[in-house]
Amino acid sequence: MNPKKVKFHPHCLLCGSKNPQGLHLRFVVDEDDHVSARFKGNDILQGYDGILHGGVIASLLDSAMMNCLFYQGIKAVTGELTIRYRYSVPCHAELELRARISAVKQPLFKMESELIMDGRVMAEATAKFMEQKEGTV
Repeated sequence: MNPKKVKFHPHCLLCGSKNPQGLHLRFVVDEDDHVSARFKGNDILQGYDGILHGGVIASLLDSAMMNCLFYQGIKAVTGELTIRYRYSVPCHAELELRARISAVKQPLFKMESELIMDGRVMAEATAKFMEQKEGTV
């Protein structure tokens, strides 16, 4: 993968550098053409007591897949997102996000991502993203 410096959405709640309330995730490309990022939760992001909110988990997984596309210079929007929650995630857990492209049929990209804690997959997602050309949303 040839990473490109793409700034499609600098105000994004998850990875935007210009959002003062954001999580400021920083994704990197690894040798397997995956993107990955580290994340540590906090009490503000909990659902049930001490547990990371499921919607936050969904957003983290979605963001990882989106950033995988961004690193290839592809601007896209989520068309379908399916999540499998395997285990409850503690609020203050040290987590790793990983994502990759699993298939391409222009303008559709099939993606996979996972949320990992201590080597264990805590949640995973598959999604379909639709490429957006210049001048479209």
